[in-house]
Amino acid sequence: MVFNLSEQNSIANRFIAEIRDVKIQRDPLRFRRNLERIGEVLAYEVSKTLQYETIEVETPLGIATASVPKQKIILGTILRAGLPIHQGLLNYFDRAGNAFVSAYRVHHKDGTFEINLEYVSCPDLTGCVLILADAMLATGASIDLAIRELKNFGNPATIHVVTAIASTHGISQIRRFHPEARIWAGAVDSELTARSFIVPGLGDAGDLSYGPKIQE
Repeated sequence: MVFNLSEQNSIANRFIAEIRDVKIQRDPLRFRRNLERIGEVLAYEVSKTLQYETIEVETPLGIATASVPKQKIILGTILRAGLPIHQGLLNYFDRAGNAFVSAYRVHHKDGTFEINLEYVSCPDLTGCVLILADAMLATGASIDLAIRELKNFGNPATIHVVTAIASTHGISQIRRFHPEARIWAGAVDSELTARSFIVPGLGDAGDLSYGPKIQE
């Protein structure tokens, strides 16, 4: 399943437009906040697919019933660009466990790259709902590697991939290698450059959020 938020009319389209806008991107605080808000909106959409149970709540005047998620939720993120979306998800799934994966591109002079994975921290995933966030789903290589690595911590009942901007190629790769995963994107773009950047995309989400880094 692929959910494309931009196909719907909602205020979230304003947030997506602003993270793409080269002028608004100059404000890293607003850029991070917009990614966080996209994470919040997608958290709400993901929440509609969860399994629920009915509980009783004591009020000052009596007893009320409510339907709440009954499965354990684990929020995973790929450092560093996924952190703002992760925070948006955590704002809604505030009782969730958390997993963190350090995975980044190492570019070579011939234009190719490989994914370097250095650090993983994760609770037991057995039977849980895993919601894995990254700012961009370009080639799908980082998400693919992260899912494979996280499965070493147990088999989740459901896997959701949440991203601000996805490429059609990246979506096809995740659907190929992880057909059980559900993909939730703020918007979907069709083109990748020779260096595997999404077009029109938004640039480097990690640099825009936290400042430029020395290239490996």
